Amino acid sequence: MTWFVIAFISAFLSALAAIFQKKVLFKESALEFSFLLSVFNLIFALPFLFFADYSTLTIPSLLILYGKTILGALAFWCVMLSLKNLEISRALPLLVITPAFVAVFAFVFLSESLNAYQIGGIGLILVGTYILETKSNNELLEPFLVFVRSKKHHYIIFALLFFTITAIVDKLLLSEYKLPPFTMVGFQQIFFLFNFSLIYLFVKGNPKKLIKNTNKEIYLWIIVIAIITIGYRWTQIEAFKLAPIALVLAVKRISVFFATIIGGKIFKELNLTRKAIATIIMIIGVFLINQNL
Repeated sequence: MTWFVIAFISAFLSALAAIFQKKVLFKESALEFSFLLSVFNLIFALPFLFFADYSTLTIPSLLILYGKTILGALAFWCVMLSLKNLEISRALPLLVITPAFVAVFAFVFLSESLNAYQIGGIGLILVGTYILETKSNNELLEPFLVFVRSKKHHYIIFALLFFTITAIVDKLLLSEYKLPPFTMVGFQQIFFLFNFSLIYLFVKGNPKKLIKNTNKEIYLWIIVIAIITIGYRWTQIEAFKLAPIALVLAVKRISVFFATIIGGKIFKELNLTRKAIATIIMIIGVFLINQNL
């Protein structure tokens, strides 16, 4: 198969995972779901550890990777909180803003330049965000002010900040420390389970009661989501082997469009045409930002 087909499969699986996550979150809290999913993600990610290149592991790289997974766990928790509290057709498109955050942060803190493509891409993402959050009774700046006024949107802001930092750290681990993707995926799942166990202990107490009392239907959904999650991560890694990372990630963003349309239909959400147009504009913006990455 070509890299495009593999990346497209990854995008579809990612959208499917998000839709199923939204379904489970109607019944489970975001933290309970995140913890249980981290358990099964590790189980299904164990084969990655058999293919890991342990010779590339160093104490600094493991410490950086672990620090990254702390932020990654918090980011995932925030995404689940946003999915639980917002429509899927609003929550997921807003996460497309991440590449714009990465580009701006790299410009401010890493002294990387912004070219015309990236500036244009950031502009399109802002336009898409404005369209997505616009309502008939909105004031002119309300689509942006909602991120300040709405607690539900605060989860998105925190997720974007955490994802921005983890994306920059990913670049560091892959380029400077030469950590192979298989090794990263395998050890990330170990660290994610450890992190969510600590968070759950701190927030709600011993997770044994949760594991015992969760019904079989929820477990079945979580197992399916875990398998799909490993599937889209696997296909993404395979696509990375065949094409530039920027192109693969651009195709991967199509998952947001799939989830917005399919998930919006399933959950009977309103204004899907406007949200679909906004999502397309934002995805084009991401593609422009990724042009020279």
